[in-house]
Amino acid sequence: MITNQPPDAIIQPSGHKLFFALWPDEDTRAALAGLQPLAPGRAIAPAKLHLTLAFLGQQPAAALAPLLAILEGLAVPELRLRIDCLGYFQRPRIAWAGMSTPPPALLALQAELMARLEAAGFSAATHGQFKPHVTLARDAQSAPPATPFAPVPWRAAEVALVESFPSGIYLPIAVKHA
Repeated sequence: MITNQPPDAIIQPSGHKLFFALWPDEDTRAALAGLQPLAPGRAIAPAKLHLTLAFLGQQPAAALAPLLAILEGLAVPELRLRIDCLGYFQRPRIAWAGMSTPPPALLALQAELMARLEAAGFSAATHGQFKPHVTLARDAQSAPPATPFAPVPWRAAEVALVESFPSGIYLPIAVKHA
């Protein structure tokens, strides 16, 4: 089932900067935020922590209805994730937390979403092979140190279509529950 905000609250005539993401519950979000001191760089606001499945970039307002239909048709399994490692993307200078072994169901969910987007004529940005992660900090000059930490369990049960506003706010437009 999809829950969503009233469309009047989100419609922007100039279009939308959109992405699909696993959206954490508040306890998981707090646990992920607890990893941020391990990551060098400018910490991401805890309210923005998520795991991107597909980044769509700027889309016209007319794209919203087909994207909502894609979300509605997506089979969302309940995923048991274990955030157990830290990493670094050098080119965008991002320190992140992720999984040493992503579950096959997560990889299948992301592949299904990408196939549905492509079939509907959307081009989602991929920067090579899907590397599931939660961005902890931007403008990181180096990789996080090899500091042991207690893994963060995440029972991911929500996929959201999210809008990124110029003010820096992320607002889930619609959420599909497992």
